[in-house]
Amino acid sequence: MAQTPDSGAVPPPVVKKKPVITRTVADSLRPKVRVQPVKKDTLKAAVATTPAAVAGADTSLLRKDSVAVPKVKPVSAYDVYMKKLAAENMFLKPGRPTFYDNNPLRTRRDMDWLAYLIGGVLLVLSVIRLSYLKYFSDLFRAFLNPTLSQRQLKDQLSQSPFPNMLLNIFFALSLGVYLYLVLYRNQVFPQAEPWLLIPGLVALVAVVYGTKYVMLRFCGWLFGNVELADAYIFILYLINKILGVLLVPFLIVMAFCRPNIAIGALYISIFFIVLLVVYRYIRSYSLVKQYLSFSKLHFFLYLCAFEVAPVLILTKVLLNIWLTGNP
Repeated sequence: MAQTPDSGAVPPPVVKKKPVITRTVADSLRPKVRVQPVKKDTLKAAVATTPAAVAGADTSLLRKDSVAVPKVKPVSAYDVYMKKLAAENMFLKPGRPTFYDNNPLRTRRDMDWLAYLIGGVLLVLSVIRLSYLKYFSDLFRAFLNPTLSQRQLKDQLSQSPFPNMLLNIFFALSLGVYLYLVLYRNQVFPQAEPWLLIPGLVALVAVVYGTKYVMLRFCGWLFGNVELADAYIFILYLINKILGVLLVPFLIVMAFCRPNIAIGALYISIFFIVLLVVYRYIRSYSLVKQYLSFSKLHFFLYLCAFEVAPVLILTKVLLNIWLTGNP
């Protein structure tokens, strides 16, 4: 114990540390966590509820649905009828013989203007009739009853100068279009322009009857029988007005019907025209007989000189132009 610690100290014993033994516990000894199985549908639903899935998946599903389910077009009544016609009609069934149309090709002319022309004639007549209905009724009463026309109705019709003038213009228009259709159906002047020929014919009719009116007035003044001239002019233009109205149905038939029907209508119209001319001469003869005493031969010579001869001369001139091309 008296020794110094440096010299006599005994070194402490070396203690060896024991290694730490770590024990590994097996997985079977740990507490197991139960994992519930997730169904596929719920997994899809969970994925579909996310915002990204909602933004992209819905449009893809809509596209797949639109492609997968095509829209069915409803069957129209026309398709049903055509299928029924193809099934029932014997000429549409397969295996039937084929027939070809070998008719010669005809050149079509643009005739739309003719429809407008006939429509314009009808429009003018309808406007005159609706505007002056009483004048129309008096006109036909004067035509059908000769005794009333010379006494009561003559003065009433003479007191309406404007509708009287309109019907005279309509007579010239109706007869001019009628003459053009006669030339057209008989292929007279086929190269003539309608917009020149029709106004020319209307003007020709107006000039002929205007000249006749002036000559009758002049003869009545010259021979001192103004009243007789007035009565004859009244009968002449009364028949002309009735003829202008009567020609309207024949204008429609001759303009739009087939050639055989149009030619038949032409013959019927000529028959009515001749009938009206004969009726005019009969009434004129009975009228003139009241004012003058003359023989039937003189009246016949008057008809040949002033009624028949100008028509024959005009017809010969037209035929000469048509056949030779020279007036």
